[in-house]
Amino acid sequence: MQVIGGWQGESGGLLAPRELEGLLHCASGCTIKEAAKRMGISPETLKKRLDSARLKLKVANLRALVGEAFRRQIISPAATTLALIMAIHGMIDDNQVMRVRRGGNGGERKIETRVATRRAECAMAAA
Repeated sequence: MQVIGGWQGESGGLLAPRELEGLLHCASGCTIKEAAKRMGISPETLKKRLDSARLKLKVANLRALVGEAFRRQIISPAATTLALIMAIHGMIDDNQVMRVRRGGNGGERKIETRVATRRAECAMAAA
């Protein structure tokens, strides 16, 4: 998995690693010239890589390439991953096992099961 400029991507074997890297740079708002400079290659080489990715996903232009990669879940905003990590961490951090509390009447015990589902929902809604 690669993360570049607020976007993450995993091609699942569909795109080559450098095609995915160039796509992530373009998805994050870089021009081809800026993305090529960050990748350490010429703009022409990056254009060839993006054309190859475009043909693999059967789209007409760079904007459509980014949209199709997003639709196929090849790329996604990195904030989604961050929200998911926070939600999972919150669920693990909370005591998920049964807790025994002392009740009010003569020491009777009350068993409470605590679920952090609401926290996960809030984290996902914030993303």
